[in-house]
Amino acid sequence: MSRFFDQLKQQTQPAQTQMLMAPVIANVQQGNISKELYIAFLTQAYHHVKHTVPLLMACGGRLTQEYEWVRKALAEYIEEEYGHQEWILNDIKACGGDAESVRHNIDEGKVGQAIELMTSYLYHQIDRHNPMALFGMVWVLEGTSVGIGGQIAAKIQSTLQLPESAMSYLVSHSVLDQDHLKFFEELMNQVTQPEDQQAIIDSANMVFSLYGQMLRDLPTHSALNAA
Repeated sequence: MSRFFDQLKQQTQPAQTQMLMAPVIANVQQGNISKELYIAFLTQAYHHVKHTVPLLMACGGRLTQEYEWVRKALAEYIEEEYGHQEWILNDIKACGGDAESVRHNIDEGKVGQAIELMTSYLYHQIDRHNPMALFGMVWVLEGTSVGIGGQIAAKIQSTLQLPESAMSYLVSHSVLDQDHLKFFEELMNQVTQPEDQQAIIDSANMVFSLYGQMLRDLPTHSALNAA
């Protein structure tokens, strides 16, 4: 019988492929990007990353005593992830964007529909269904970061000639998440309850879909008009 991490990869691959087909990814890889587009992406990243630690805490609070091994892992994740939303605001500032409008969710800094739905869905799953569903989000974000994050970050930085101070979130996560992914794989292979496995798979498929929608909603016209 295959290990659960392999099942998770296999059963979410179509949704992952669909997400990666968002036109903005091809645009960036071809150097078709503007600073406005990068700031728009960072804005939406902020609005989900600011929920990472609260979601991890919510998940830990809903787990029963039998899941103490998961709660221990969540404590490690919280320590690793705490404060990363501030890195994103610093990157936005370094690009000349309005970080305060992003922090306060106003004007051009507002959260988009897809990320609003994504975070709401995760809180709902933790609260009303199965807290283990949170790991679907972890798979989407860390798997994607390791898969394409590094090359995307390098392309953005070289095309827009940005300083290191504008790239802390993307660059750090493509490196950090390589270790995280190994930790995640080992954790997922300890998940044996079919209902937990299904909750994680369903959640990952939903998050791939909504994250892909966020990418499709980014202002690609500004990338095409970039000098």
